[in-house]
Amino acid sequence: MSAAPTEIRLKRAEQAIDVAFPDGARFRLPAEYLRVESPSAEVQGHGPGQKVIVAGRRHVGILRVEAVGNYAVRIVFDDLHDTGIYSWAYLRTLGEEQEARWATYVAELGARGLSREPQRRG
Repeated sequence: MSAAPTEIRLKRAEQAIDVAFPDGARFRLPAEYLRVESPSAEVQGHGPGQKVIVAGRRHVGILRVEAVGNYAVRIVFDDLHDTGIYSWAYLRTLGEEQEARWATYVAELGARGLSREPQRRG
């Protein structure tokens, strides 16, 4: 089990959260990245190889961050997604693997002809 962060700060204007850990590691995790890497079954699926590529979330924001016991947070996004429980270990992993995960995500969007931009309505 990963150590609890010493700080989690919502940065609304930047559409991100800042996370600091006791060993000095600090990460800025953008809302779009957190949304497309949500640990929810809706995004991750129910088993290996079932991950869903979530497109159109470039402008997603975070409404609030809620504590879940002493082990995680729930992030409520402005697209109303709120089912992911981000454990301390998962937040740490997202920070440490941000560059590689983001590159994979962008490549997957391109391979599927999808975009980070929201679909236009009407």
